[in-house]
Amino acid sequence: MNPAIKGLGEAVLRVRDLDNMKGSYTNVIGLELIKEFPKVAFFKITEGYGGHTQVLGSFAHELPSAFSKDNLSFIEPTCSSLHHFALEISSDDYLVEKSLLEKAGCEVVTAEHEWCH
Repeated sequence: MNPAIKGLGEAVLRVRDLDNMKGSYTNVIGLELIKEFPKVAFFKITEGYGGHTQVLGSFAHELPSAFSKDNLSFIEPTCSSLHHFALEISSDDYLVEKSLLEKAGCEVVTAEHEWCH
C-alpha cells in the first residue's frame, strides 16, 4: 500500500446514454451534479483528502477516449479500459441500496472480493 494515496480522486466512465446516466446518478444513487459540459458531466462522490472532492465523470461514448502521449492531436479510442467503478457503503446499508437500484430497473450483480476487505 502506498501511504501517499489517501482516496479516490476521480473515476471517468464512458456512457452510451449520458442523460439517462445523469438521472440515475442523481436520482437513484444520490450524487450531486457539480459540473457539466457538452457530452460530459461530473458528479461529487464525497469530500476527498486535502480539499479535493472525489469525482465521478461521465463522458458520452462518442467522445474520443484517449490521446497518444507523443502526439496529443492523435486520438486512439481503443485505449480506454475503465468499465466500472465502485462506491463504498456500510454493509448495514447494502440491502436497502440494492433494493433502490432494483426498483429503478437496474440489474444488481454482486461479488465479494476478500482481497480488498
